[in-house]
Formats: sequence, C-alpha cells, structure tokens
Amino acid sequence: MLMTPGPTAVPEPVRDAMSHELINPDVESEFDELYDRVCEKLSDVYGTDDQVIVTGGEGILGLESAVACLVDEDTDVLCLSNGLYGDGFADFVESYGGNATVVGTDYDTELALSELDDELAAGDYDVATLVHCETPTGVLNDIEPVLERLHDHGAVTILDAVSSLGGVPVPTENVDVCLGASQKCFSAPPGLATASVSERAWERMEAIDPESLYTNFLPWRDTSAEFPYTHLSTNVVALDVALDRILDEGLDTVYERHRSAASRCRERGSDIGLELFAGPERSSPTVSAFHVPGRAADLQAALDEQYDITLATGLGPLADDVIRVGHMGHQADTELVERTMDALAETV
Repeated sequence: MLMTPGPTAVPEPVRDAMSHELINPDVESEFDELYDRVCEKLSDVYGTDDQVIVTGGEGILGLESAVACLVDEDTDVLCLSNGLYGDGFADFVESYGGNATVVGTDYDTELALSELDDELAAGDYDVATLVHCETPTGVLNDIEPVLERLHDHGAVTILDAVSSLGGVPVPTENVDVCLGASQKCFSAPPGLATASVSERAWERMEAIDPESLYTNFLPWRDTSAEFPYTHLSTNVVALDVALDRILDEGLDTVYERHRSAASRCRERGSDIGLELFAGPERSSPTVSAFHVPGRAADLQAALDEQYDITLATGLGPLADDVIRVGHMGHQADTELVERTMDALAETV
C-alpha cells in the first residue's frame, strides 16, 4: 500500500485510461482537443483566469522552467525559504545567472515576514520565489501576506504548489507562475508539470527570450499549430480522468477529505507518542511529517517488510529524522490512514 507524499497511488479508473489505444499527439486532432480540455479543467482547480499549460516532465521541470524563463544574467531574485525546495529555487536562480537573495528561516518555522519587509525596502527585486507546501517537512506556509507584499513591490512571483494543488486551496490571486505536478494530489502518474502563467509573466518571458527548448514555457503559449515536442499523450489521458474525479467530487469536498485524513493521522500519531516536525498549526493537510530522530529509515523498512506499506523518510539533512505519511489525492482516505497508523503503532 503506497502512502507516500508523491508519487501517490493511482486509482483504477486512471490506470485503465492509460491502457486505451495510443493517441498520436503530433498528427491527431483528438489530442489537441484533449489537451485543451485538460487545461480548462486545471483552470478550475487552480481557480484562475490565467492561462494554464501542461508540459511533459516531472514537477521539478516546472520549477526549473519557471526560473529559466524569468531569470537571465544579473536578475535580482528574492527567494523565500523555510525548506529544501525553497533553498533549491536559489540554486536554480544561480545556475541561470541570476543573483539570489535568500530570506530563510529554520525548516520548522514560518516564513520570515519581518526580514522580507527589510529586504523589499532595501532592494529592487524583479522576481521572487516561494513554496506553498514544503513536502519534506510537511509545512504549509501562510503565503497570502507574502504574496501581497511581493505584488506591491512589483516582483514577478513563482510559486511551488506541487504538493498542495488539488488538496488544499491555493491562493493564486497575486501569483504570476503557479506550479503543480501530476503525481501529487491529482493522483495521476508522474510525468507532467502544470503551470498557470499570468500575462505579466508572459511579457517578461518574451523580453528575456530563453534559448532553451525543453525548459522554455513560451512555445506552450500557443499550441494551436503544433506542440513544442511530442507530448506524453497517455499521461495526459490519465490526468484528464484524474481531474474528472476531483471536479466530480467537488473541490470543497476534496479539501475537507484531506483535512479529515490529516486530522485522523495526527490523532493516531499523538496516541503513539509521535510529534509532527513543525507542529499541527503549520502542517499541511496533504502530508504528516513525524519527527523520529535517527529512526526513519528503520521504521520505513519495517513497515515495508512486515506490512507492505510504503512511507517516505525525510530528505536532505532530515533524511533519517522524519517519517512521512502522504494522505494526499487518492490516499486522503481515513480508512487507509487507519490501516497505516495501525501498522506504524505496532512498528513503533
């Protein structure tokens, strides 16, 4: 039983859709219609009027592409971070020749608003990056006040919402590029990156004119004549069905299902003496990261061997200090959570 915070388990109707006869995305108009339909459904999930695109590649491709398209030599970029992926944005910025200024805090604390205000008062930033849900620690950031400040400053904003989109309401009003991925709350197979792109972001991309093909969003602005490369048509078919499942259930119901699964997971964790890495008030409804210093790998292995349940450990410096239960997408189910926590209780 897969209970990781992405890739998530793929439900049977989505798997069945992938067995249908292949659509050739290069020559069949059926794929054009499919792609447009998927983008319209994604717009509903995003809750935005901005254009939404779907590119072939895992979610990290979306993060790098956003930076590649909006950052060039000597671009000043403000990177807000309280986690591994927030730090990673700064690495992308530097690799594309930009100047990254990181406003960072400890991984178990909130984004630093006072330091952000100081930086915005002292500098002129063209682009800013931030993360909604830091999957390695389960932290869900309160990003609306941050986005308001960045909007007033005039910075083009890039938001990593990969592990929150489709499971948690994502505030997109002041976001210029909002990034998602198929393998998280959508519960579709890995392989697709999604992005909503504002008109202001498109204009900046056109001014920069990125040279790359695969990390360039610009060719996706108008796909009426052709796609930039052969799309992953089978993955797009799967995402279409996965989105239908979300929209048919209703977004409010989906969000409540995630909250209920998270609440039950944490109640059970507390019963067996497990504490959340960042505390309940800052933890995402999509993933529970329990603090188990030095024990994560052993717990993961025992659950796999004895119960055939797969959890995730932490990443980076917290690799063996955090065990993560992914109650996102298809896995945001209290019955699955109960089975998982029964096994974890016995293992602990």
